[in-house]
Amino acid sequence: MTQPTTAALHRITIVGGGAGGLELAVRLGRRLGRKGKAHVTLVDAARTHLWKPLLHQVAAGTLDSHSDELEYLALARMHCFHFRLGRMDGLDRAHKEIYLAPTYDDQGEEVLPRQSIPYDTLVIAIGSQTNDFNTPGAKENAIMLDSTEAAERFHARLVNACLRAQAKATVPGQGRFTVTIIGGGATGVELSAELHMTAKIVSTYGLNNFDPERDVKIVVVDAAPRLLQALPAKLSDAVARELRSLDIEIHTNERVVEVTKEGVAMASGKFIPSGIVVWAAGIKVTDFLREIDGLESNRLNQLIVHRTLQTTRDPSVFALGDCAAIPQGDGQPAVPPRAQSAHQEASLLAKSLERMLAGKPLLEYTYKDRGSLVSLGHYSTVGSLMGAIARGSVFIEGTIAKWMYWTLHKQHQITVLGWLRTWLGTWAEAINWARNPRIKLH
Repeated sequence: MTQPTTAALHRITIVGGGAGGLELAVRLGRRLGRKGKAHVTLVDAARTHLWKPLLHQVAAGTLDSHSDELEYLALARMHCFHFRLGRMDGLDRAHKEIYLAPTYDDQGEEVLPRQSIPYDTLVIAIGSQTNDFNTPGAKENAIMLDSTEAAERFHARLVNACLRAQAKATVPGQGRFTVTIIGGGATGVELSAELHMTAKIVSTYGLNNFDPERDVKIVVVDAAPRLLQALPAKLSDAVARELRSLDIEIHTNERVVEVTKEGVAMASGKFIPSGIVVWAAGIKVTDFLREIDGLESNRLNQLIVHRTLQTTRDPSVFALGDCAAIPQGDGQPAVPPRAQSAHQEASLLAKSLERMLAGKPLLEYTYKDRGSLVSLGHYSTVGSLMGAIARGSVFIEGTIAKWMYWTLHKQHQITVLGWLRTWLGTWAEAINWARNPRIKLH
C-alpha cells in the first residue's frame, strides 16, 4: 500500500511554539503525523523553546536558559511534525496561506527570505507580550520581561551593577542600586524574591565592598489595591508578608505615569530613583493580529473564538492560549491567560482535530481552574488548590507548595519529551546543580 503524499494530507499549521502551541504540535505529531493522517507544521520566530514561567529565574540568574531550552528541530524529528523558522506577519484566508517575514542573523545577513506556508487548518498560538499601556518612556527605559533575550539582558545588567559595587565602596548617604518592578502579578513578585536571593548569593563569591542589604534595593509597584489582584486575597496577603520580611518595598494603589532614565514617576507624585526598571504589568497580543484579514478581535488584539476554539468568522482558523479570547458562558469573563489554560486548550484541540479528520464533531472547551501557585525562590511557595482537588479552595504553602510548583514544569516536560527523557533530564539537572555555581555569574 502506497503512503499518501504530503500534498494529499490534511495540512495543520500551528503558529507559535509556546506552552500551548508546542504541546499541540507534539500531540498531533504523535497522533496524526506519525500515522500519516496529517501534515503537521509548527512555526516560530525562535529556534528554541523555554517554558515562559521560568523567565524570572533566567532574569535573576538562578536558571541558565541554555540548560533548559528545547530545540524545535529536534522535537519535530522526535515527534513527527515539521518546524519552520519565521515570524508570521500576514494571513490570506482566501488562499489559505500565512506569510513569514524574512529572517536575519546578528550581522544583518538574510538567513531565510520571505515565505508563505499553506494550510487546511490553521491554529494561532502566538501568546502575548507585555502591555505598557503607552506609558511615556516605558519602551525606552524599561525591560519588558516577555522573552528569553529580555531576561538575559536584565541579568547582564544586574551582574554589572554588582561588579560596580565591588569596585567602588559606598559612601555614607549614597543611595542603593534600586531595581523597580512594575507589576505585582505572579511574574513581578516571583522576580522580586529571586532577585533578593541572587543578591545574597552573589555576596558569598568574594565581591569586596558588596553588601546586598546596603547596596541593593528591590521595589514592587502595582496600580491595584494589593499584589496578585487576580488571585485569592489570602494568597496575596501571605506573599506580601513574605516579601516585606525580605525588606522588599511594596507600593500598591500606585499608577506609573512615566519611566525615565533616572527612575519611575507615579500619579501620586512619588518618584523612585531606579538603576533598572522591569515592566511586568499587563499583557496584550501583538498589534499585527488586530482584525487580521477580517478575523474578529478585542481591544487586547486577542482573536475572539467559540468554545470549539474556532474563530468567529472562519471555522478553519483556530486560536488558543493568551492570544485567544475564549468565552466561559453564564456571564463569566473570558478564560484567563495562564499556562494551565494553554495546557488544557492544547489537550482538547488535539482530540478535536483528530475527531474532525474522522468526520466527528468538535469538542467544546470548558476551563477548569486548578488553582494557582506562586514561587518565592527558596524562601517559600504559596498557592491555592481548586476544582477537583478540593471543594472551594484550599490554601497551601511551604514544602508541599514548592513540590507542586516544581511538578508543573515537569508535567510540561513530560508532555513534550516523554517520561524517559524527562527522568534523564531531571538527573542531569541534579548533577548540574551540584557541579555549577548556584547562580549564573556572567
